Amino acid sequence: MARYTGPVCKLCRREGEKLFLKGAKCYSEKCPMVDRNFVPGQHGKGRKKTSEYGLQLRAKQKARRYYGVQEGQFHHYFEMAEKKIGVTGENLLRILESRLDNIVYRLGWANSRAEARQLVVHNHFTLNGKKVNVPSILLKAGDVIALKSASRDSVKIKDVLEANSARPVPQWLDVNKETLEAKVINLPAREDIDAPIEEQLIVEFYSK
Repeated sequence: MARYTGPVCKLCRREGEKLFLKGAKCYSEKCPMVDRNFVPGQHGKGRKKTSEYGLQLRAKQKARRYYGVQEGQFHHYFEMAEKKIGVTGENLLRILESRLDNIVYRLGWANSRAEARQLVVHNHFTLNGKKVNVPSILLKAGDVIALKSASRDSVKIKDVLEANSARPVPQWLDVNKETLEAKVINLPAREDIDAPIEEQLIVEFYSK
């Protein structure tokens, strides 16, 4: 599947806020948003007011980039959200949050969602006791994810765990930091999701 391989800091600048795509760099003074907080490109500083459609498009693009999802898959998630009972926008965010790569990141087992995807692809985790290497798998309440015993001696993973030891874990996840196992208690409610996303604008975008 195609994926974006360009400079991710430009994505944050395009959306006008930090999407925390580079891990520790996003919290440092090296973050380009510190001194280049304007849209990339020759005319970035002179862009005019965005139309209603433009606002809806930007909300959709921001959500895609925040979770690292390509257009076709994102649209598929939206169609799934429409078919579920409840508010479509909240259903969409709940689906995105339930991705395996996002949960690995939320647990503090990766510095970014991109790194979480890489770790999953490289077979560092198990899901319900079985090996898993598909970052887009959607987890449900009761699922158990664990760091493989063979991966716990990795210097890289030890560094990641140490760097993120103080990062708060969402209440809808129950993690044992000693055994490096975690359970999905339930899928998050909207108030449990701190993503800087206006989901109603996304619903309006796809409703046109």
